Amino acid sequence: MEKRLIAWIVLTFLCGIPLFLTAQAPTISSFDRQRAQQMLKVVNDEVRKHYYDPKFHGVDLDKEFAEAKQRIDKVTTMNMALSNIANFLDSLDDSHTFFLPPAHPIRLDYGWQYLMVGDRCFITQVRAKSDAEAKGLKPGDQVLAINGIPLSRDIVWKLQYMYGALRPQPSLKVVLQDPAGKQRAVEVAARITELKRVTDLTNGADIWGIIRDMESYDHFARTRFAEYGDDLIVMRLAEFAFTPAEVGTMMGRVRKHKALILDLRGNPGGSVETLDFIAGDLFGKDVKIADRVGRKDTKPQVAKGSHDYFSGKLIVLIDSRSASAAEVLARVTQIEKRGAVLGDRSSGSVMESRHYSERMGADTVVFYGISITEADVILSDGKSLEHVGVTPDELILPTAVDIAGNLDPVLAKAADLAGVHLTPADAGKLFPYEWPPD
Repeated sequence: MEKRLIAWIVLTFLCGIPLFLTAQAPTISSFDRQRAQQMLKVVNDEVRKHYYDPKFHGVDLDKEFAEAKQRIDKVTTMNMALSNIANFLDSLDDSHTFFLPPAHPIRLDYGWQYLMVGDRCFITQVRAKSDAEAKGLKPGDQVLAINGIPLSRDIVWKLQYMYGALRPQPSLKVVLQDPAGKQRAVEVAARITELKRVTDLTNGADIWGIIRDMESYDHFARTRFAEYGDDLIVMRLAEFAFTPAEVGTMMGRVRKHKALILDLRGNPGGSVETLDFIAGDLFGKDVKIADRVGRKDTKPQVAKGSHDYFSGKLIVLIDSRSASAAEVLARVTQIEKRGAVLGDRSSGSVMESRHYSERMGADTVVFYGISITEADVILSDGKSLEHVGVTPDELILPTAVDIAGNLDPVLAKAADLAGVHLTPADAGKLFPYEWPPD
């Protein structure tokens, strides 16, 4: 319960909407400018105290801090001030070190999801009755640009961070190309919902609202299964956030089958402990996962092998959103020659971090935070996955037609390797996408 609540709070914090939503944000006051400068100072101090590399791998942090301070002195909106704090941390080029801006009680839903597939970006989901649906956005459409910015693997996550957390917009201008090659430009409005601000967690209505939202988060983060007799089980693992008992229950179900397809597509990672528990149940022996290289020392991460482990065939699926612990498990599977890895190259976001919650003010309290990398992760082959990712043993990229038709050639191929025939159409129906409630 406690781990799930923390995970939910972090997710809400990251996806929260900043203090000013509209493109025409009010002019920043001297008071808010002072607050932004104080946030920048706290962020700078925390990074200097906790970042794993005291030399900041060659980045002149003094220079970056001074330049960010000067820019905040000149900006005209609070959104721009917060963006400069984020840019200060971005100078470290570290996937796990970033700014968590102050949140506003507003939920913003653009109504469509997109994903990098190889070097191209595709719409994968469109919410029913959204403006995106009304404007003709469809799964399989290639996204060429958002607000005039061409898309690439290096830029997509930054745009998601910008428009989902730092500078959300009431609408986005999108350039699309359909599967037939026809291009078009559309402006898609977001659905904006005002939420009740939680000021006192002892208030019954507020805390129960949080619990309901947390239960919804648990529902969408749950592990899902598909079984084909004793021959095959497909386990779609949404995240690494499970206790030893929960992992034991899941793996007990897995052990009844001859083959396991472990679907880590879209999995952002999570707990190091959960990674160790799952690895121990897959390898059946003590396996060195990585060396945790911190500021003061280096510590090995070893998964303890389980006596009652899954010894059947293992196939791991990854995509461009598979990150952190998901990438590590896929790569260790390759290093140990335990099974095959199929799909797309993974995110390349593999560091170990900690979130620091901050607050300022007395009468009006502003909450914000920082994620700071506290250790580099060097795998047993002596290499880091940061900015590199995992290259699958077999690269399988769904086409625009596949995405438009809800076909899953990756899972279908994995099933064939496991000795079970599954068409791409059947595979695409196994784990339907679930939109969070309005």
